[in-house]
Amino acid sequence: MRNQELRQRFAELVIPPAWEEVWICTDHQGHIQATGRDEAGRKQYIYHERWSLVRDYVKYERLRLFAEALPTLREKVAADLRKRKLTRRKVAALVVRLLGETLIRIGNRQYAEENESYGLTTLHDEHAKIKQNDVTFEFRGKSGKEHEVALHDKRLARLVKACQDLPGQHLFQYLDEEGNVCALGSGNVNEYLRSVTELDFTAKDFRTWGGTVSTAHLLHAAGPANEAKACDQTIVDAIKGTAQALGNTPAVCRSHYVHPAVLESYRDGSLFQIYQATAQTYAEDQHGLDLDESAVLAILRERRI
Repeated sequence: MRNQELRQRFAELVIPPAWEEVWICTDHQGHIQATGRDEAGRKQYIYHERWSLVRDYVKYERLRLFAEALPTLREKVAADLRKRKLTRRKVAALVVRLLGETLIRIGNRQYAEENESYGLTTLHDEHAKIKQNDVTFEFRGKSGKEHEVALHDKRLARLVKACQDLPGQHLFQYLDEEGNVCALGSGNVNEYLRSVTELDFTAKDFRTWGGTVSTAHLLHAAGPANEAKACDQTIVDAIKGTAQALGNTPAVCRSHYVHPAVLESYRDGSLFQIYQATAQTYAEDQHGLDLDESAVLAILRERRI
């Protein structure tokens, strides 16, 4: 390649100026085109456009499988929460239930130690305020953003309080077979998900599912748009609402946490037809999903990327 061609290719990669230890693939068709370390020292990747399309297909097809597995997962979580002792399995089930209810990130031990940013499994006792049937989680999350997430549920409040009462600073802890108090980690939660679903789901799937369902709900509530400009604005507003719930920017939310089939179904009007058809059968056959979730699953089954 001539130098001019190289310069053009490097420019098209749009590598952030702040990256250090930058590596660029010699093959312009390689699936990883470049890597580097951001200002926080985290390794970042730039993928080939075609690889990104394949990756997105796998990610969003995975969401349909996740939705289909949810009813059974919820049944098993409920059964584990009825167990008496605070075993690792029970506390993992509690965190899984909270993932679905709050959409809080799972948490990373390294982030908590280095940046004092927290997720569910890295919360400390002080981050949970419990008052009768209410639990409020107050903590600093990713990128230093302050979060306050309230939950009204008598049973969950009681279980969180039981974890909080165990000695130690970590909120979600369990008792092992010898009676030792152990902190629950994100790996324990993902292991629980795999054992229950027999599929390779992780805590992050809850946020993708929650973001997609939230957006569908907001679009349905907004009603049909009469023209393209109004349609675009309604989608923008729905994404903003979902981003606020997830604690992300709208751009990140749209790129990573909302299935494009939901947006497409709003544009062509089929979202409302699917909601109507789902509502007619919902009362007699829920399959463990609420109305919004059932409608979204129907959209995902009808539309494959």
